[in-house]
Amino acid sequence: MTDFLKKYGYCPDKIAIDHGLEIIVKNADNLLSPEVLKSCLSMIDLTSLKTDDTPESIERLVGKVNSFKESFPAYPLPASICVYPNFAGIVKAARTCDDVHVTVVAACFPSSQSFLEVKLKECELAVLDGADEVDIVLSLGAFLSGDYETAGNEIRAVREVIDRAAASQGRKVTLKVILETGLILKHELIADASFLAMESGADFIKTSTGKVTVNATPAAAYVMCQCIAKYYEKTGRRVGFKPAGGISTSLDAVCYYSIVSTLLGKEWLDKSLFRFGVSRLANTVLSDIEQRTVNYY
Repeated sequence: MTDFLKKYGYCPDKIAIDHGLEIIVKNADNLLSPEVLKSCLSMIDLTSLKTDDTPESIERLVGKVNSFKESFPAYPLPASICVYPNFAGIVKAARTCDDVHVTVVAACFPSSQSFLEVKLKECELAVLDGADEVDIVLSLGAFLSGDYETAGNEIRAVREVIDRAAASQGRKVTLKVILETGLILKHELIADASFLAMESGADFIKTSTGKVTVNATPAAAYVMCQCIAKYYEKTGRRVGFKPAGGISTSLDAVCYYSIVSTLLGKEWLDKSLFRFGVSRLANTVLSDIEQRTVNYY
């Protein structure tokens, strides 16, 4: 058992996790209601992370969000618009609702393989340009080598830089740390990465970049949410959860919604503590609620 698992009194039990997931999957259809799907819609980080993104394409996406209520007045807006760091200023300038945050993926996303100075500068510039939320990737090169100290120090350095940049503008910024669970695989390592990120200052822990073969999985989510619960029990600090990558159906969304509800409670069923990182899910959810094909975003 690792030091983190001993400290938080947590040992992933694969049999118990599989049993818990089996129950959640069996009950998922019962949660597939318009109310729950609207809640999921409100917790989406509407994402565009394409190589061919342009200022014009990002402005069009923001325009869709700005005019969403004209077409769907009874539906909530997404929690944020998630883009590459160089588009933060464009999203900030174009959005008409401050409740929709500007989220960026930064620190040399998705590989996190570069000089720390480069990662820090990218994060700083994104915040100065208007990012409300910064999603970074855990330094897997260090973590998988067993160098938890370096991996944790990097998160703390990012935390310090983005807080300082935000404070210079009289505001605060949210830090999400992506564990890339599809590359870690072992439950014990996912737990270690979760505790490491939370102790190093993460406001959210996130499953995946969406850029590798295996992205969000219910099993990884289950372990991460158990770790969040253990961390909250010990520290009193609530950390959010964000599944991302490969979530394309309403049933997928409801499965993660149910994991969060079961393990963390209703307090976490809010965009301040629960997000989906997706590009396609919004239209799918809208279509399922409306019972017709909707291709709005």
